[in-house]
Amino acid sequence: MNELLVQWTYFGMALGLGCYFFALWLQKKCKLPILNPLLISTVLIILVLWIFHVDYETFDMGAQYITYFLTPATICLAVPLYKQFQVLRKNVAAILAGVLAGSIAHGLVIAGMASLCKMEPELMVSLLPKSITTAIALGACEELGGISGITIVGTLVAGLLGAILGPAMLKWFRIKEPVAQGLCIGTASHAIGTSKMIEMGEVQGAMSSLAIVVNGLITVVSAPVFAAVLG
Repeated sequence: MNELLVQWTYFGMALGLGCYFFALWLQKKCKLPILNPLLISTVLIILVLWIFHVDYETFDMGAQYITYFLTPATICLAVPLYKQFQVLRKNVAAILAGVLAGSIAHGLVIAGMASLCKMEPELMVSLLPKSITTAIALGACEELGGISGITIVGTLVAGLLGAILGPAMLKWFRIKEPVAQGLCIGTASHAIGTSKMIEMGEVQGAMSSLAIVVNGLITVVSAPVFAAVLG
């Protein structure tokens, strides 16, 4: 099967897009939070590769073309932020303080878990950038000497948890202010969580987009500090 698919350059891209659009249709049909398109499409791709004994390298030959759009797609998140610039200007101090608190709290939690579970330094630094968008997280992981695969998995899990459980958690903690909602999910769950915030409203989407950028900058600066202290 590998030999046959290697000859088809766009197999990975076709499989990825096909599974995603099916998952998107399934979510619209069932309307269940757990049926997140990214989660379902990921599971479907793994199943297809496992059933047909296709190795990851064969899949990635075509799937890599999709990853080229990761950075431009992240940049496009600035559009809702531009539309809500007045909201940003009125709440700039609270926004910066909130994202800073969330970013530092995340670093402390990872540091605490690493100490409690006696993680290897390489594993710990791989998890430090998991709550920022993949495009920034991979760069930070490489600078820290981490394992990119662990960072990708951590980033995926953080994003999916925010997209699936985020709205419910906002209700549980009675966070009703749109600015606060966007900042919470954007800081914890980067672009995947932001996609859910855009569904909830323009303000939530804009603030979540801003949180991605600010949290990314803070993490790039703070992660080496945590790594040095705990290394």
